This record gives sequence, C-alpha cells and structure tokens, in this order.
Amino acid sequence: MPGWSLLIRNNSRRRHICIVVSDFMTVQAFLQDQIRALSETYEVTVVANTDDRDSLHRLNLKAELVPVPIPRKIDLWGDVCALLNLYSLFRKRKFILIHSITPKAGLLSMAAGKLAGIPTRLHTFTGQVWITTSGWRRYLLRSADKLTAFCATEVLADSKSQLKFLVDEGIVDASKCHVLANGSISGVDVLRFRPDAAARRRVRDEVSIREDAFVFLFLGRLNKDKGVLDLARAFEHVAARRASTYLVCVGPDEGSIEARIRTICSSCGDRLRFVGQTPFPEQYMAAADVVCLPSYREGFGSVVIEAAATGIPTIASRIYGLTDAVQDGMTGCLHQPGNWEELADAMGSLAANHSLREQLGRQAHERANRDFAEQILTQALLAFYSQQFSAKPSTASRFGRTAKRAFDLMGAIAGLVVLAPLLLMVAALVRIFLGSPILFRQSRPGWNGKLFICLKFRTMTDARNAQGCFLPDAERMTGFGRFLRSSSIDELPELINVIRGEMSLVGPRPLLPQYLERYTPEQMRRHEVKPGITGWAQVNGRNALDWKRKFELDVWYVDHHSLWLDVLILARTLGKIVRSDGISSSAHATMPEFFGVIAESKRGGAR
Repeated sequence: MPGWSLLIRNNSRRRHICIVVSDFMTVQAFLQDQIRALSETYEVTVVANTDDRDSLHRLNLKAELVPVPIPRKIDLWGDVCALLNLYSLFRKRKFILIHSITPKAGLLSMAAGKLAGIPTRLHTFTGQVWITTSGWRRYLLRSADKLTAFCATEVLADSKSQLKFLVDEGIVDASKCHVLANGSISGVDVLRFRPDAAARRRVRDEVSIREDAFVFLFLGRLNKDKGVLDLARAFEHVAARRASTYLVCVGPDEGSIEARIRTICSSCGDRLRFVGQTPFPEQYMAAADVVCLPSYREGFGSVVIEAAATGIPTIASRIYGLTDAVQDGMTGCLHQPGNWEELADAMGSLAANHSLREQLGRQAHERANRDFAEQILTQALLAFYSQQFSAKPSTASRFGRTAKRAFDLMGAIAGLVVLAPLLLMVAALVRIFLGSPILFRQSRPGWNGKLFICLKFRTMTDARNAQGCFLPDAERMTGFGRFLRSSSIDELPELINVIRGEMSLVGPRPLLPQYLERYTPEQMRRHEVKPGITGWAQVNGRNALDWKRKFELDVWYVDHHSLWLDVLILARTLGKIVRSDGISSSAHATMPEFFGVIAESKRGGAR
C-alpha cells in the first residue's frame, strides 16, 4: 500500500516452524496435506529418521528435510545422540514452534525444545504404547508420556476418548489438551479413498482372488498389539464355514507375525494373502468387503475412516480411539478386545448379510465425507497454530496490545457518552419504523475464531412471503434502513462490544461463523486480531470490493497494525461515512455470501 506502509514497521516475515517424526512414513501417510497448507503461511522444516533428502521434493512439498536418527524403540545411546542433535538444531534455527508426532519423536523433541527455549511446543498423542505392557516397562513408557506432556506447551489428542483417557490417567492436564475438529491425526483424503470398481478388479487379479469372493482386509503393522493373532483365529473359524472368504493383510511384518498367522490358519492357508507395505492402500480398500481392526491400542484408527470413505464398514475392538472412529451398528461393528469368538461372529454376520453390509458402508461413507475430510482437519490445525501465536505475544506486542485496548476503551466510552442522545433517538425511530427488537443480535467469530454476540441497530423489516420465509434483503430494506447503513449509524451499538473486549475500534469486520471452514489458511489469519467496527478494507472500498480483495486487505492489517494506523483508519472512515462510499456491492443490497475460494472463482468466471 503506497505511502501507508512507510508509516509503520513491516513485521510480515514468515514464521519458521518445525515438524518432528520418528519415521518418514508418518509424513507420507498422514501429513502431506497439512505440510502443503502450512508451507503457504510458514517456513516449514521437517525432521525425520531418513537419509533420503529428496523425499519431500518427490511428494511436491515445499519444506526443508533435516535427517536426524530417532530410534523408534528404546536405545539409550541413540536416544541421547538424537536429543543432542535436536537441541543443537533448535538452538541454531530458533523455530517459533515445534510440533512432534509419534511417541519417541515427542519425548526427545519436547525435551530438546524446552531446553532450547522454543516458545511453542506441541505434541500429538496418537495412542499409548504402554497400555498393553506391565511392570517396569509400563512404568517407564508411561513416565515418558508424562514427561512429553510436561515439556509441551500444548498437547493434541487424535480422539475425544483418548483425551479423556490421558486426563483420567494423569498424563496431561485437561486445560492443555485438545482435539482438532472431530478427531483423527489428519482426516481422510476423500478424493483418494473412494469406491473404485477398476481398482477392485485389478487388485483382486493381482492377488488371485475371484470377483465374487468375500475379502476381509487388515491394513497396518503386523504386530500383537494390533490384534492380528485374534483376527487369524477368527478368520480360521469363519473360513471353515464359508468357502469363498479370504483374508488380505497389508503392512510391514514386525516380529515374524506372518508365520504365526499361517500356523493358526493352517487349515485355510490357501485363502491368506500377505502384501507387505504399500504406497497405495486405497486400492486394497477398494478391493475389500470389510476391514478388520481388532487392535488393543489406538489413538483414533485412521484406517477406519479411510475404509469408510471407500464405502467399506469396519469391525473393530471396543477401545478408546476406535469408539470415536466406528459408530457401532451405524458405520461398523465393535467387539470386546481379545475376544476372537465375538470378532468371528461379527465377521460371519457381515459376510452373510449383504444388505446390512451395504447400509453400514453407505453410512460410513457419508460420515467420513461429512466429518473427517482432510480439509477440515487441516483448517483446524492452521487455526490452532494461529491461536498459539496470538496467545503468546512478545513483550513488544503485549505492550502494543495493552495500548490498543486502552485506546479502544477510551474511544468507546467517550463515543457512547457523546452519542447517547443520538443513540436514544435512533432506538426510538427503529422501534417506530422497523419494529422490535431494536437491536440486531448475531453470533460472529472474533479473536482466534471465538464466537461472540455482535450488536447492531436493525435495518430491515421482518417481511415474509406466503410460505413464511424472509423476503430478499432488497425488499426488506426500507429507506430508513438504507440511511442507517449509508451513515454507518447501525454499527454504533458495537461500541458495547468494544467495551466488553469482544471487538476493537479498528480491525477486520466480524463475518458469519460458517465462513470459518471456507477460508484459505492465509484468509484465516484475519482472526489473529480482534474484529473492528471499521477497518483497512472498509476505508479501501468496503462492500464495493470482492471477497478476495477484502481478505487481502484484512491480512495486510494483521501484519501491519499499530495505533498510528488505527488513528489514520478512523480519520478516513469519517470521510467515507460523509460520502457513503462502498455501502453495498454492485448487484446486492448487502454483501453477497462468501462460499470459499473455489466457489467464488467459479462464480466470477460465470459472470
């Protein structure tokens, strides 16, 4: 903005954040969409146990990869070396935020981050390794989780039931533990995981299974904690009664589990298929009829919502995490962990009942698309990051925020006192010409997206059509209402919101709550400051601007706001009010609804 940016300091340098995982497979399987979105706003560094420095480039991710050997299992010397490497990296790079996923990466990076003075340290719990152990090993692993939570400034759990478990076990305080959106580590890519008849035929041909055969699928690491030995016993029982059933196991073998499964299923070994790790899990989902996850421990069970998005029901154990992922009798079936007979009954029931299986699969598909699409989780993560930065301002920004709050309070109180006669007169006229209530109250998202009740003078009547629905805005807007809007008098009750601390005199205008899920990561940044009665967009076009331009101006204000700029905006606002500039858009009595970037571009192209 020529001229204006010279009046203030430019503080728009991108923040540098770091994501830490033990195994690069975690990035491939869960974090691609999040890293891609984060890199639009932040400088992103990924730390992982890999020697392949081109891994991120091949995934088309704009982030730096720093290899650090982080052992997945207990390795005293290796763990000490990894801790020192992470501490050195954090001290050198001075990240504004570090975020760890997986247990060992969490323990080492949270400890190193605390020692290095990283201001924001986040860890995501995805399940507790110690839940299936006992004795000294359980005590050691449980203590490691407590230390991880202690060193973190905030903790995320990937399901509500896991959060409850962590709090009940005393691992983390409820005040610092959160679940993003509806849970899961990253949601599901509903364009990738979907019904695919061609993939179904191709995969079945590759593993020599007929099209009319029934396929149970296990997808994950082959280890005892995943309950695969229970699955083997259950399948052996079902296979003895149904000749055309198959069990396909997809995932790396940990501890020679395949051999033990073959021993248990010796009577039906010809109907077992072991594939190993695959970069195309969605194709095996499409080839299956039912997914089985008889696990003893899960944080959420991402495989469940991936199956759901493909239209496949899941049979899973009734443990925390999986009870969030599977709605028993609605999107799949739950059984007691370790009870292979109950698992076998559920497998046999779904194999025999085609209509029930289709109903569960359809309902699972609808729920996955509605509640767990990866865009929902990614937007929730971006908003959470934004809240962390807003909640931990520097000393300088705290001083600036205090000064702004004092300025807002003095201005709002003075405004109410001086304008009291006008406010009373307008209230009386609204009651006479437009009816009651005099004030229009509506929930709006404010600072960090927190909802508050925004107050305005009403400017429209309650006129409805024969069906009882409100008439269009243009037909309900009277001459008196248009005057209130053109003079901005309708906004004056928002001075009460300013006194309450919900708004500021100057800031991005508070919009509708449903817009939160439609913003891009950059547009979401408009909620890093309190909304205002007037703002940078209002003095540069107001409703005459399209949404994209308005949001660009809002974010510009977020990066450049200062008391001097607020004074200048207030001065320009008075001039805009006198001239009645930009009160409505060119084709609407009020600003048309915002439907998101993609929808807006399509609407623009259609005009």
